[in-house]
Amino acid sequence: MNGGSPLERLLRRDRVITIAGVVALCLLAWLYIAAGAGIGMNAWEMSRLALFPHLQTPSMTSDMTSDMPGMDISGMDMSGMSGMDMSAMATEPRAWGAANWALMIAMWWVMMIAMMSPSAAPTILLYARVHRHALAQGQIQDKLAPTGVFMAGYLLVWLGFSVAATALHWLLEREAFVSAMMMSSQSRWLSAIVLIGAGIYQLSPFKNACLSHCRAPTAFLARHWRPHALGALRLGALHGAFCVGCCWMLMALLFVGGIMNLVWIAALAILVLVEKAFPAGPWVGRAAGIALIAWGGATLLV
Repeated sequence: MNGGSPLERLLRRDRVITIAGVVALCLLAWLYIAAGAGIGMNAWEMSRLALFPHLQTPSMTSDMTSDMPGMDISGMDMSGMSGMDMSAMATEPRAWGAANWALMIAMWWVMMIAMMSPSAAPTILLYARVHRHALAQGQIQDKLAPTGVFMAGYLLVWLGFSVAATALHWLLEREAFVSAMMMSSQSRWLSAIVLIGAGIYQLSPFKNACLSHCRAPTAFLARHWRPHALGALRLGALHGAFCVGCCWMLMALLFVGGIMNLVWIAALAILVLVEKAFPAGPWVGRAAGIALIAWGGATLLV
């Protein structure tokens, strides 16, 4: 026996190839974020543990007076400082040009890839298996399982989310609710509203409905399966829509702790994975919701 054609041997290894592809994509996304996401900021320096992040946001005045305690900067002429690195000193929002918008959208999208790929992996792998079975049974004629197309549809939905998140990021930074320097909340009210809102959403029926689709990939594929590449793209986009519906308020928590805060990113990625892939996931999600509501209430008191 020759073991079949090269294409058949490739199809038998599609599970390994799919796992390797998802892992490689996730690792590259994490490396990109850790390296600063191309926006010239150090993600490690922006990562910190703080129960109330809005109290930890540094300001230009406090930084300068702590370094030069005997200096009065209230009347200082700042016009001659244009050559300095103002990004670490300015309290006003940065200028958002076209290039900055593109970088910020890319940052949000890559961050979503890093956070959501692990929890989406079971559905992606099951899709590849179902497609291989349908091909073996002669139900479809596609020679290669369009697993990559399925994942592309999934990630395109998160790209749409990233565009919306970037627009909200711009608005919150312009209104000085989010620090341009640390990309985290500098408003007690913003922190409290997002924390309490995320907690309430964790306990809501809509969250539970979306989560049930994400936790039951077999039922999801059986109900919504479509053949061919276009069907794979549609199916991936639908799965992505359910994932956005499940997790969008959790992603909003990044405005509180820091959009480039690796600690918050990792914590949210773990919570999403536990919710979707572990038997006790729904209970963990509800417990997280109660904790977020209590956290938001405490934020209003400090």
